[in-house]
Amino acid sequence: MRLKLIPQETSFDFFSRWKIWLGISGLMMVVAFTSFLLQGLNFGIDFRGGTTIRTESAQAIDVGAYRDAIAPLDLGDVTITEIFDPTFGPDENVAMIRIQAQEDAEAVTADVIDNVHDALRGVDPDIKIVSVESVGPKVSGELIQTAVIAVVLAICAVLVYIWLRFEWQFALGAVAALVHDVILTIGIFSELQIRFDLAIIAALLTIVGYSLNDTVVVFDRVRENLRKYKKKDLKEVLNISINETLSRTVMTSVTTLLALVSLYVLGGDVIRGFVFAMIWGVIVGTYSSVFVASTILLWLGVKRDWSKPSNTAGNQFANIDA
Repeated sequence: MRLKLIPQETSFDFFSRWKIWLGISGLMMVVAFTSFLLQGLNFGIDFRGGTTIRTESAQAIDVGAYRDAIAPLDLGDVTITEIFDPTFGPDENVAMIRIQAQEDAEAVTADVIDNVHDALRGVDPDIKIVSVESVGPKVSGELIQTAVIAVVLAICAVLVYIWLRFEWQFALGAVAALVHDVILTIGIFSELQIRFDLAIIAALLTIVGYSLNDTVVVFDRVRENLRKYKKKDLKEVLNISINETLSRTVMTSVTTLLALVSLYVLGGDVIRGFVFAMIWGVIVGTYSSVFVASTILLWLGVKRDWSKPSNTAGNQFANIDA
């Protein structure tokens, strides 16, 4: 007997309260934007600037002990990562310590580095600092600009792709869903003041791809059913299409969340921000594919051109049981 998260056949009416869904989405976006304006983001070292210290020791690295030793120095955002490399010998244990830029300083001073070294010697007397590298405010500012451009270009590429594959109404619906997902993700990072670094930008781009995948599956089925049910109105066709793909959508989201939750619990502090962004993105991406993109499409309407051939329409994987 197979486990089914969603029955094989459903008949939910997703548009009986479409104004409520759009209202909820709009309210959440306003809250997210307001939080961003009032609190801003808790930028990490990548965007704030700082110094990276590379250490080497014969003893095994204890990240928790390193963090506890450095904490009394009150250096702000400090990230400690153990470096693994197959070329390292058994006595080469390397750690990367990243310290945020200090007030009124381009980089961490030599005195601060000496203090860090002395603190780490309390954990491992033989520890050595093998290199020190700094990222100044100018470079970090360029990283912010590049990150924004990357996200905007990704959304523009989606707009063009959906426009060419479907019609402009589909493209605007898909882009509205992506903008919704990105704004809500940035908003929750602002509201909770979770560290925002380059890994989160990677998560945002991944969320864009994931949400687009869900939206395209639904839109593919909508296009097929628009040709199949020529006398049904658009609202009914959209309901049929979402119900037919609902099993696949839920199954994909749940299995993805299972892996992400495991990473969040067991993966450690280094990837926790990235994984949190992915978990949130999968949830809002699934929601937006069903309630935002399709509702925008219903609001805009679709030109039903029956002169096109229908033998290539549809998606053969859209009705997999969950």
